[in-house]
Amino acid sequence: MKNRRVLVTGGAGFIGSNLANHLAADNDVVAVDDLHLGTPENLADDVEFVDASVLDDDLPTEGVDVLFHLAAYSSYTMAEEHKREATRVNVEGFVNAVEQAREDGCETVVYASTSSIYGSRTEPSPEDLPVEARTCYEASKLAREQYGEYFHHHYEMTLAGLRFFSVYQGYGGAEGHKGEYANTIAQFTHKIANGERPKVFGDGSQTRDFTHVDDIVRGIELAADHRLQGVYNLGTGESYTFNEMIGMINEELGTDVEPEYVENPLEVYVHDTMADSTKMREATGWEPEISFEEGVERVCAPYEE
Repeated sequence: MKNRRVLVTGGAGFIGSNLANHLAADNDVVAVDDLHLGTPENLADDVEFVDASVLDDDLPTEGVDVLFHLAAYSSYTMAEEHKREATRVNVEGFVNAVEQAREDGCETVVYASTSSIYGSRTEPSPEDLPVEARTCYEASKLAREQYGEYFHHHYEMTLAGLRFFSVYQGYGGAEGHKGEYANTIAQFTHKIANGERPKVFGDGSQTRDFTHVDDIVRGIELAADHRLQGVYNLGTGESYTFNEMIGMINEELGTDVEPEYVENPLEVYVHDTMADSTKMREATGWEPEISFEEGVERVCAPYEE
């Protein structure tokens, strides 16, 4: 993507800032964030930052060619503890941002959905698999997908909903300020590097399709370039247990820190995930480029300097 004006909501957050900084090399990028989870320190100097909520009436949508909507209450616990506000931000904020962009002539939207709606699966999950909303977070993301269909059919816009699988980067990236809401790999690596035992729910046999944020950013950009419509998975198609992940971190850091296994306090918990990204690959040519081994090396690198 080149020479476009783009708006990234949630643009000072984890994925949003990585996307905004990447696109700013060849585009005019505006990042909107209310700083609930983001910080402008994540953004490069060539990204225009606007401190605003996606619920506001005067978002900077004028002249925008593509809306990347990533703003959200982005975790199960966060949404459950603040249901009303999470629903407003995740659903009303989506409709508000898309509608303002549409009124100003934008026809292309890429937005964040979630892979957790597949539930627990040890086999690859394709997009046509039956999904369900067991949490407020999942319900709000499914509502986005429904409103995406509405805007497409009613206004002939193209809206790509991307179901991310366990996106990660280290604290050396854009999540160092988020604490318990940072991705698990970043949290565990930081603890192990400092001689602390990471807490693991259950016995550590749960699996995740860990996908590096750089691969996610490429997928988001390709979805816009190809003006995709509908929902698409972004994940590697490989899964690792938490025990394997911790072992790889220890090996890379040259440490031997054992996890602390604790009872799972969550009423709803996705035990296993694995993506089937065939649809995305066939539509855009996207393939994950960063293996989990390389990803762990990147996360650990700042602690080895």
